Amino acid sequence: QVQLVESGGRLVQAGGSLRLSCAASGRTFSTYDMGWFRQAPGKEREFVAAITRNGITTDYADSVKGRFTISRDNAKNMAYLQMNSLKPEDTAVYYCAAVQGSYYYSRRSTYDYWGQGTQVTVSS
Repeated sequence: QVQLVESGGRLVQAGGSLRLSCAASGRTFSTYDMGWFRQAPGKEREFVAAITRNGITTDYADSVKGRFTISRDNAKNMAYLQMNSLKPEDTAVYYCAAVQGSYYYSRRSTYDYWGQGTQVTVSS
């Protein structure tokens, strides 16, 4: 129903910033809640941030709270993850995900649609 494509990942030094983008297809983007997840080598995919369809409510993993900001622009079918004060432990493949109307937005199983991921590498 919706296709997601992440972009913006790259190599960055510790303390630096990146903004990841998630482009969604279709004309129903505003009906989806959006999430960002990440997966480091040898680790499970973990919740990073989520935003409701109207963009008013957000939630963050404790590990990124105060450093990362999730946002969206429904007119452009875009979701974003602004990452500041990056740390080497933020190194991972970052994925955006979409679901229509779920309460449990921090769970991987909640999301029906996933992008292919974009690599973020933070050097020390």
